[in-house]
Amino acid sequence: MRRTTTLSALALALVTAVGGAVFTTAQAGSAAPNGARTLLDAVPRRGVLRVCTTGDYRPFSYLDPKTSTYTGIDIDMAKNLASSLGVKISFVPTTWAKLVDDLTARKCDMSMGGVSVTLARAQKAYFSTPYLTDGKAAIARCADKDKYQTLDAIDQPGVRVIVNPGGTNEKFVTANIKKATVITHADNNTIFDEIVAGRADVMITDASETKYEAKLHPELCALNPDKPFTFGEKAYLLPRGDEEFKQYVDQWVHLTTHDGTYAGYAAAWQN
Repeated sequence: MRRTTTLSALALALVTAVGGAVFTTAQAGSAAPNGARTLLDAVPRRGVLRVCTTGDYRPFSYLDPKTSTYTGIDIDMAKNLASSLGVKISFVPTTWAKLVDDLTARKCDMSMGGVSVTLARAQKAYFSTPYLTDGKAAIARCADKDKYQTLDAIDQPGVRVIVNPGGTNEKFVTANIKKATVITHADNNTIFDEIVAGRADVMITDASETKYEAKLHPELCALNPDKPFTFGEKAYLLPRGDEEFKQYVDQWVHLTTHDGTYAGYAAAWQN
Protein backbone atom coordinates (compact mmCIF):
# COMPACT_ATOMS: atom_id res chain seq x y z
CA MET A 1 0.00 0.00 0.00
CA ARG A 2 2.83 2.36 0.85
CA ARG A 3 4.55 1.62 -2.49
CA THR A 4 1.32 2.30 -4.42
CA THR A 5 0.83 5.62 -2.69
CA THR A 6 4.40 6.68 -3.51
CA LEU A 7 4.06 5.76 -7.17
CA SER A 8 0.72 7.58 -7.41
CA ALA A 9 2.28 10.70 -5.90
CA LEU A 10 5.10 10.54 -8.41
CA ALA A 11 2.66 10.08 -11.27
CA LEU A 12 0.60 13.05 -10.10
CA ALA A 13 3.71 15.21 -9.83
CA LEU A 14 4.74 14.21 -13.38
CA VAL A 15 1.30 14.99 -14.82
CA THR A 16 1.25 18.35 -13.02
CA ALA A 17 4.70 19.25 -14.29
CA VAL A 18 3.86 18.26 -17.86
CA GLY A 19 0.51 20.05 -17.71
CA GLY A 20 2.21 23.16 -16.37
CA ALA A 21 4.75 23.09 -19.19
CA VAL A 22 1.99 22.74 -21.78
CA PHE A 23 0.04 25.62 -20.24
CA THR A 24 3.08 27.89 -20.20
CA THR A 25 3.88 27.17 -23.83
CA ALA A 26 0.28 27.68 -24.90
CA GLN A 27 0.07 30.91 -22.95
CA ALA A 28 3.20 32.31 -24.53
CA GLY A 29 2.09 31.16 -27.98
CA SER A 30 -1.35 32.73 -27.59
CA ALA A 31 0.17 36.18 -28.12
CA ALA A 32 1.99 35.09 -31.26
CA PRO A 33 -0.07 33.64 -34.17
CA ASN A 34 1.15 31.58 -37.13
CA GLY A 35 2.83 28.99 -34.93
CA ALA A 36 5.49 31.32 -33.54
CA ARG A 37 6.26 31.06 -29.85
CA THR A 38 6.72 34.80 -29.43
CA LEU A 39 5.81 38.02 -31.24
CA LEU A 40 9.53 38.63 -31.52
CA ASP A 41 9.43 35.89 -34.18
CA ALA A 42 5.85 36.31 -35.43
CA VAL A 43 6.06 40.03 -36.25
CA PRO A 44 9.11 39.74 -38.56
CA ARG A 45 7.48 36.73 -40.26
CA ARG A 46 4.31 38.73 -40.83
CA GLY A 47 6.24 41.82 -41.89
CA VAL A 48 3.92 44.17 -39.98
CA LEU A 49 3.77 45.46 -36.41
CA ARG A 50 0.15 46.13 -35.46
CA VAL A 51 -0.29 48.87 -32.87
CA CYS A 52 -3.59 49.73 -31.20
CA THR A 53 -3.98 53.45 -30.54
CA THR A 54 -6.88 55.77 -29.70
CA GLY A 55 -5.82 58.68 -31.90
CA ASP A 56 -7.39 61.19 -29.50
CA TYR A 57 -4.62 61.97 -27.06
CA ARG A 58 -2.18 64.65 -28.14
CA PRO A 59 0.78 64.91 -27.95
CA PHE A 60 1.04 61.10 -27.94
CA SER A 61 -1.46 59.94 -30.56
CA TYR A 62 -3.71 61.93 -32.86
CA LEU A 63 -5.76 60.85 -35.87
CA ASP A 64 -6.44 63.74 -38.24
CA PRO A 65 -10.06 63.29 -39.38
CA LYS A 66 -9.37 65.09 -42.67
CA THR A 67 -6.33 63.09 -43.77
CA SER A 68 -6.82 59.89 -41.72
CA THR A 69 -3.17 60.25 -40.74
CA TYR A 70 -1.78 59.46 -37.30
CA THR A 71 0.74 61.77 -35.67
CA GLY A 72 2.21 62.06 -32.19
CA ILE A 73 5.19 61.17 -30.03
CA ASP A 74 4.13 57.55 -29.62
CA ILE A 75 3.22 57.30 -33.29
CA ASP A 76 6.83 58.18 -34.12
CA MET A 77 8.02 55.76 -31.45
CA ALA A 78 5.87 52.99 -32.95
CA LYS A 79 7.40 53.61 -36.36
CA ASN A 80 10.86 53.49 -34.79
CA LEU A 81 10.10 50.17 -33.09
CA ALA A 82 8.76 48.71 -36.33
CA SER A 83 11.91 49.85 -38.12
CA SER A 84 14.09 48.17 -35.49
CA LEU A 85 12.27 44.90 -36.26
CA GLY A 86 12.59 45.42 -40.01
CA VAL A 87 8.83 45.56 -40.58
CA LYS A 88 6.08 47.99 -41.61
CA ILE A 89 3.72 49.66 -39.15
CA SER A 90 -0.06 49.32 -39.04
CA PHE A 91 -2.19 51.38 -36.64
CA VAL A 92 -5.36 49.74 -35.34
CA PRO A 93 -8.09 52.13 -34.08
CA THR A 94 -9.30 51.51 -30.54
CA THR A 95 -10.90 53.37 -27.64
CA TRP A 96 -9.86 53.79 -24.01
CA ALA A 97 -12.68 51.49 -22.93
CA LYS A 98 -11.58 48.73 -25.35
CA LEU A 99 -7.83 49.26 -25.16
CA VAL A 100 -7.00 46.15 -23.14
CA ASP A 101 -9.72 43.96 -24.69
CA ASP A 102 -8.53 44.68 -28.23
CA LEU A 103 -5.00 43.69 -27.23
CA THR A 104 -6.03 40.46 -25.52
CA ALA A 105 -8.27 39.63 -28.51
CA ARG A 106 -5.13 39.82 -30.72
CA LYS A 107 -6.43 42.70 -32.81
CA CYS A 108 -2.97 44.20 -32.35
CA ASP A 109 0.48 43.27 -31.06
CA MET A 110 0.72 46.12 -28.54
CA SER A 111 -1.01 49.35 -27.50
CA MET A 112 0.66 52.77 -27.63
CA GLY A 113 -0.42 56.37 -27.24
CA GLY A 114 0.00 57.82 -23.76
CA VAL A 115 -1.20 54.72 -21.92
CA SER A 116 -1.10 55.14 -18.14
CA VAL A 117 0.18 52.30 -15.99
CA THR A 118 -2.59 50.90 -13.79
CA LEU A 119 -2.90 47.74 -11.73
CA ALA A 120 -6.24 46.93 -13.39
CA ARG A 121 -4.57 46.88 -16.80
CA ALA A 122 -1.57 45.00 -15.39
CA GLN A 123 -3.88 42.15 -14.38
CA LYS A 124 -4.59 41.45 -18.05
CA ALA A 125 -1.47 42.61 -19.89
CA TYR A 126 2.19 43.47 -19.46
CA PHE A 127 3.57 46.98 -19.33
CA SER A 128 6.90 47.89 -20.84
CA THR A 129 9.50 49.83 -18.91
CA PRO A 130 7.91 53.27 -18.30
CA TYR A 131 9.13 56.08 -20.53
CA LEU A 132 7.50 59.06 -18.81
CA THR A 133 6.50 60.10 -15.29
CA ASP A 134 3.13 61.84 -15.21
CA GLY A 135 0.08 62.43 -13.02
CA LYS A 136 -3.42 63.87 -12.97
CA ALA A 137 -3.73 67.65 -13.12
CA ALA A 138 -6.41 70.19 -14.00
CA ILE A 139 -6.90 72.56 -16.91
CA ALA A 140 -9.35 75.47 -16.93
CA ARG A 141 -9.94 78.83 -18.55
CA CYS A 142 -7.09 81.17 -17.66
CA ALA A 143 -9.63 83.68 -16.34
CA ASP A 144 -10.64 81.10 -13.72
CA LYS A 145 -7.24 79.61 -12.92
CA ASP A 146 -7.04 81.09 -9.41
CA LYS A 147 -10.39 79.50 -8.49
CA TYR A 148 -9.29 75.90 -9.16
CA GLN A 149 -5.85 75.55 -7.61
CA THR A 150 -6.74 72.51 -5.49
CA LEU A 151 -8.85 69.39 -5.87
CA ASP A 152 -11.07 70.58 -3.01
CA ALA A 153 -11.69 73.89 -4.80
CA ILE A 154 -12.67 72.01 -7.95
CA ASP A 155 -15.01 69.61 -6.18
CA GLN A 156 -17.63 72.18 -5.24
CA PRO A 157 -21.31 72.58 -6.12
CA GLY A 158 -21.74 74.57 -9.31
CA VAL A 159 -18.40 73.58 -10.80
CA ARG A 160 -18.72 71.60 -14.05
CA VAL A 161 -16.02 68.96 -14.46
CA ILE A 162 -15.85 67.45 -17.93
CA VAL A 163 -14.35 64.00 -18.55
CA ASN A 164 -13.82 61.54 -21.38
CA PRO A 165 -15.12 58.02 -20.69
CA GLY A 166 -13.35 54.68 -20.47
CA GLY A 167 -9.91 55.53 -19.12
CA THR A 168 -7.98 56.68 -16.08
CA ASN A 169 -9.43 60.21 -16.26
CA GLU A 170 -12.94 58.87 -15.67
CA LYS A 171 -11.72 56.60 -12.87
CA PHE A 172 -10.04 59.54 -11.12
CA VAL A 173 -13.11 61.75 -11.43
CA THR A 174 -15.44 58.99 -10.21
CA ALA A 175 -13.24 58.42 -7.17
CA ASN A 176 -12.61 62.05 -6.26
CA ILE A 177 -15.37 64.31 -7.55
CA LYS A 178 -18.44 64.07 -5.30
CA LYS A 179 -19.96 67.57 -5.15
CA ALA A 180 -19.23 69.12 -8.54
CA THR A 181 -21.30 68.34 -11.63
CA VAL A 182 -19.63 65.75 -13.89
CA ILE A 183 -20.16 66.06 -17.65
CA THR A 184 -19.19 63.09 -19.82
CA HIS A 185 -17.94 64.03 -23.29
CA ALA A 186 -17.11 61.14 -25.61
CA ASP A 187 -14.86 62.95 -28.09
CA ASN A 188 -11.49 63.65 -26.48
CA ASN A 189 -10.43 65.65 -29.54
CA THR A 190 -13.09 68.32 -28.90
CA ILE A 191 -13.40 68.15 -25.13
CA PHE A 192 -11.17 71.17 -24.50
CA ASP A 193 -13.32 73.27 -26.84
CA GLU A 194 -16.17 72.72 -24.39
CA ILE A 195 -14.19 74.51 -21.68
CA VAL A 196 -13.22 77.34 -24.03
CA ALA A 197 -16.89 77.76 -25.01
CA GLY A 198 -17.96 77.94 -21.37
CA ARG A 199 -19.99 74.74 -21.40
CA ALA A 200 -17.64 73.20 -18.81
CA ASP A 201 -15.21 74.64 -16.27
CA VAL A 202 -12.46 72.13 -15.58
CA MET A 203 -10.98 68.95 -16.97
CA ILE A 204 -8.69 66.64 -14.99
CA THR A 205 -6.32 64.67 -17.17
CA ASP A 206 -2.63 63.84 -17.38
CA ALA A 207 -0.32 66.78 -16.72
CA SER A 208 1.45 66.21 -20.04
CA GLU A 209 -1.84 66.68 -21.88
CA THR A 210 -2.79 69.81 -19.93
CA LYS A 211 0.48 71.47 -20.90
CA TYR A 212 0.10 70.59 -24.55
CA GLU A 213 -3.57 71.62 -24.81
CA ALA A 214 -2.81 74.93 -23.09
CA LYS A 215 -0.46 75.68 -25.97
CA LEU A 216 -3.14 74.80 -28.50
CA HIS A 217 -5.79 76.86 -26.71
CA PRO A 218 -4.45 80.21 -25.44
CA GLU A 219 -7.66 80.65 -23.43
CA LEU A 220 -6.78 77.65 -21.26
CA CYS A 221 -4.18 77.27 -18.52
CA ALA A 222 -2.64 74.10 -17.13
CA LEU A 223 -3.00 74.28 -13.35
CA ASN A 224 0.13 73.21 -11.45
CA PRO A 225 1.13 70.49 -13.96
CA ASP A 226 4.50 70.07 -12.23
CA LYS A 227 2.71 69.22 -8.96
CA PRO A 228 -0.03 66.82 -10.09
CA PHE A 229 -2.68 65.32 -7.84
CA THR A 230 -1.31 61.82 -8.36
CA PHE A 231 1.83 59.94 -9.37
CA GLY A 232 1.60 58.19 -12.72
CA GLU A 233 3.71 56.68 -15.47
CA LYS A 234 3.33 56.13 -19.20
CA ALA A 235 4.33 52.81 -20.76
CA TYR A 236 3.46 50.56 -23.67
CA LEU A 237 0.88 47.79 -23.22
CA LEU A 238 2.04 44.32 -24.27
CA PRO A 239 0.50 40.82 -24.37
CA ARG A 240 0.75 38.98 -21.08
CA GLY A 241 2.92 35.88 -21.19
CA ASP A 242 5.21 36.85 -24.08
CA GLU A 243 8.45 37.31 -22.13
CA GLU A 244 10.75 37.51 -25.16
CA PHE A 245 8.78 40.31 -26.81
CA LYS A 246 8.55 42.24 -23.54
CA GLN A 247 12.31 41.97 -23.01
CA TYR A 248 12.95 43.30 -26.51
CA VAL A 249 10.53 46.22 -26.11
CA ASP A 250 12.00 47.03 -22.67
CA GLN A 251 15.50 47.17 -24.11
CA TRP A 252 14.29 49.33 -26.99
CA VAL A 253 12.57 51.74 -24.56
CA HIS A 254 15.75 51.94 -22.48
CA LEU A 255 17.89 52.79 -25.50
CA THR A 256 15.52 55.28 -27.14
CA THR A 257 14.94 57.18 -23.90
CA HIS A 258 18.70 57.51 -23.34
CA ASP A 259 20.07 58.13 -26.84
CA GLY A 260 17.94 61.19 -27.63
CA THR A 261 15.40 59.41 -29.85
CA TYR A 262 12.38 59.93 -27.61
CA ALA A 263 13.49 63.44 -26.65
CA GLY A 264 13.73 64.33 -30.35
CA TYR A 265 10.20 63.16 -31.07
CA ALA A 266 8.86 64.97 -27.98
CA ALA A 267 10.64 68.22 -28.87
CA ALA A 268 8.68 68.45 -32.11
CA TRP A 269 5.47 68.69 -30.03
CA GLN A 270 6.75 71.22 -27.53
CA ASN A 271 6.93 74.13 -29.94
